[in-house]
Amino acid sequence: GKVYIVDEVRKKLLILTPEEWVRQHWVHYLIQTKHYPRSLIRLEGGLRLNGMKRRSDLVVYDPGGAKMLLAEFKAPSVKITQAAFEQIARYNMVYRVPLLLVSNGLQHFYCRIDFDTNQFEFLPDLPDYPY
Repeated sequence: GKVYIVDEVRKKLLILTPEEWVRQHWVHYLIQTKHYPRSLIRLEGGLRLNGMKRRSDLVVYDPGGAKMLLAEFKAPSVKITQAAFEQIARYNMVYRVPLLLVSNGLQHFYCRIDFDTNQFEFLPDLPDYPY
């Protein structure tokens, strides 16, 4: 009685949860519309934050292997609040990725981080690959 979806990046069937629905739609959008290479997308990667294991929803690498995009996804029923931005900011203290994406499938926020000046700017759209 469960519904599954094919994860084209990890090449396996996954139970279709609301958050997974958002993640898989973004994967298709990144690949088909924004031209991000499938081979440079990693889903649910592990990281250590304050001694605890965490999982990032999506990371995209550049051809040299540097992380260039970090994404945090929520289910459509979950409002994008300050807490979502704080979560991705904590993950980014470890990763130091210049481009952030937060989405619940209905609302989307894009942010570019300049680590040299410690400033950020919200973007009107996610840049195509490569940006």
